Amino acid sequence: MKTILITGCSSGYGLETARHFHAKGWNVVAAMRTPKPEILMPRDRLRVLPLDITRSASIEQAVALAGPIDVLVNNAGIGLFGAFEATPIDTVREVFETNTFGTMAMTQAVLPQFRERRSGLVINVTSTAAMAPFPLVAAYTASKTAIEGFTESLALELANFDVRVKLVEPGYGPSTRFAANGAERMQGLISEPYMAYARSIFAAFGAAATVTTEAAVAAAVWHAANDPAATLRYPAGDDAIALAQAR
Repeated sequence: MKTILITGCSSGYGLETARHFHAKGWNVVAAMRTPKPEILMPRDRLRVLPLDITRSASIEQAVALAGPIDVLVNNAGIGLFGAFEATPIDTVREVFETNTFGTMAMTQAVLPQFRERRSGLVINVTSTAAMAPFPLVAAYTASKTAIEGFTESLALELANFDVRVKLVEPGYGPSTRFAANGAERMQGLISEPYMAYARSIFAAFGAAATVTTEAAVAAAVWHAANDPAATLRYPAGDDAIALAQAR
């Protein structure tokens, strides 16, 4: 029976992935900033741990409490819509602190046990924004693109120790809390010169024929975790698959 540690399980992809792996018989360690029983109730084979991936002490404590794990899923992240011209650099740093440096810190925290056992898998959840960038998410795209390059290099570095690193790339997920969770952060980021353009972009998103669901991402993570092939990228969602094929 394998154990998986998933970050960002309070909603969306992380929550659905935790439920998916638990239903498949795995031991699941679901991490979120503030555990809430009404979101995910601990039970047999399912533990819920507090974790803030921007704080080293929180990471150290969560990894110690999780114990030996077989798979780490770096899913925790924050979103950001807005014109880059209007985005304070401190806000850009906040996005990178979670999406990029938090992912790197979590990965670094589990690598000693993976290397010593000569087994283990890190799955980094990024975005098709890194595959086919679109407007008004420049900072977010940069933070996820950094993880794509990080993952490619790290996969080569760790192959010598039989440790694998993979990417799951979700498409546009309107049913997630991407916008709601970052509403305060995004206040004022669509400045007046960009408003008409932003409305056209949002309208295009609203008319999207194919989107990515939480279930599609959970299925892609499951595939990546159980696929013995040396595949690096796993697009998640019909729109992500179409983009990957087009690329």
